[in-house]
Amino acid sequence: MEHLLNKKVLDIEISGIRKFSNMVSGLEDMISFTIGQPDFPTPLHVKEAGISAIENDLTTYTHNAGYLELRKAASDFVKQKYKLQYNPENEIIVTVGASEAIDVSLRTILTDGSEVILPGPIYPGYEPIIRMAGGIPVHIDTRDSDFKLTAEKIEPFINSNTRCIILPYPSNPTGVSLSESELRDIAKLLKGRDIFIIADEIYSELVYEEEHYSIANLLRDQTIVINGLSKSHSMTGWRVGFLFAPENITKHILKVHQYNVSCVSSISQMAAIEALTKGMDDAVPMRIEYKKRRDYVSSRLAEMGLQFTNPDGAFYFFVKIPTDLEMSSFDFAIDLAKKYRLAVVPGDAFSVYGEGYFRLSYACSMEKLQEGLNRLELYIKNGR
Repeated sequence: MEHLLNKKVLDIEISGIRKFSNMVSGLEDMISFTIGQPDFPTPLHVKEAGISAIENDLTTYTHNAGYLELRKAASDFVKQKYKLQYNPENEIIVTVGASEAIDVSLRTILTDGSEVILPGPIYPGYEPIIRMAGGIPVHIDTRDSDFKLTAEKIEPFINSNTRCIILPYPSNPTGVSLSESELRDIAKLLKGRDIFIIADEIYSELVYEEEHYSIANLLRDQTIVINGLSKSHSMTGWRVGFLFAPENITKHILKVHQYNVSCVSSISQMAAIEALTKGMDDAVPMRIEYKKRRDYVSSRLAEMGLQFTNPDGAFYFFVKIPTDLEMSSFDFAIDLAKKYRLAVVPGDAFSVYGEGYFRLSYACSMEKLQEGLNRLELYIKNGR
């Protein structure tokens, strides 16, 4: 019966990140720098709020868009943090993680043949959703601009079929972000055009030197902002995301969300209220620790003579594989895992523009980073 399945689904492959992580997970004495999973526990007071929700039988359906109290908390959070103004009554939807927010947004705004501009390399979760919604992903090579999707790069790719541009900053896999000045240039280019912007800002609380700035401050009417608690509050398994957009957009996205999931777990929503109110600054100690790790990894990679762009945020390095190794990113990652028991993600998991690189996640202890980088250094010195 497989031949009767939706061809768009048949043509999709499992994420290269997960595929590679699964391949090496069974190897003994493996140190993994693969999955982008915070290594901090969910803050205790947030966990206690979830437990309290269960004990008090808050285990029923909620409003499709989420508890109003949570939407108010999310509204206050982005207003205080990023100067964004969204009405909790009709401009915010609580989603099953940022992933569902991306899915329902694209399914709402795309029609067959719609083109979506994305930076390359990029997290692999967007392209399959675009294709299932009938859209066409258009990757732009950002390797010569420090992995930044600039206005100058975007302009030649805009045509009558362009429906959306995705700005995933801080970026997975590169860790780079866009400055306010760079976003102003993009806003000037796109203002008044019939083009949506999806600003995936899931790493917005993990920005090191500069404060995060959202393009929604410049092009509110055209922008859908995606965020959530997975990275900021180490709540990946709680599956709480947020979608912010003008009411004339959210009222239609809400229909897709409603028939997709009904609502987010009531228990997770109660924990999220706690996270966004009493835990508004829970990300700060994590961010401080991530920055220490980033600086350490940066110094070690530089000592090895490896090429990379220093990340502004998130918890990734995207590193160029030495050309003298003469091997693909997949072969490099397999060889490194087998010989030195160190797992990194091959760059081709992040589009064709990731070939020749590997992604290293530093969301792990300093002890693991030290040992893992020692192994990487031995591999680079010894070659294949």
